[in-house]
Amino acid sequence: MMSASGRAGQARSSQQQAIAKLQDALAAEQAASYGYGVVGAHLPQGSARQGAATADWVAHMRVTDELVAMISSRGGQPAPAAVAYQLPEPVQTATAAVALAVFLEDRVAQAYLGVVALPDSGLRSFGAQQVRAAALRAAAWRGSTQAFPGLLAIRPNG
Repeated sequence: MMSASGRAGQARSSQQQAIAKLQDALAAEQAASYGYGVVGAHLPQGSARQGAATADWVAHMRVTDELVAMISSRGGQPAPAAVAYQLPEPVQTATAAVALAVFLEDRVAQAYLGVVALPDSGLRSFGAQQVRAAALRAAAWRGSTQAFPGLLAIRPNG
């Protein structure tokens, strides 16, 4: 049988784990918000794609606010966004902007897999909803779906 102090320590550990995974998701959302500024700047002005980039940017900003509240309510200090982020590739064309949007959404889905793995059912549900949302946005940009959103693709010979 576990002592009261053992249960309290386990609860603190579980809470710290939840905060860490929420911080990971927050970092991914902050990076996506930054990245969508780059995406939108390289799409034709007033185009449907630029409108989609704006809508996706707003979605990431809203979830960022949710994550900040979730972390704070658990006693954590939400990490501030970076001033700038390293992009995976230079973006100078609309094609590169679309590729960046796909990359951003895949990274967001990947970050939420850590939230899905937490023992708290409310956090698991939230994480699953966010994996789904990122997968749908990625599919819209990619033009196709992936079998397991958020999991890194296994490439032959590499």
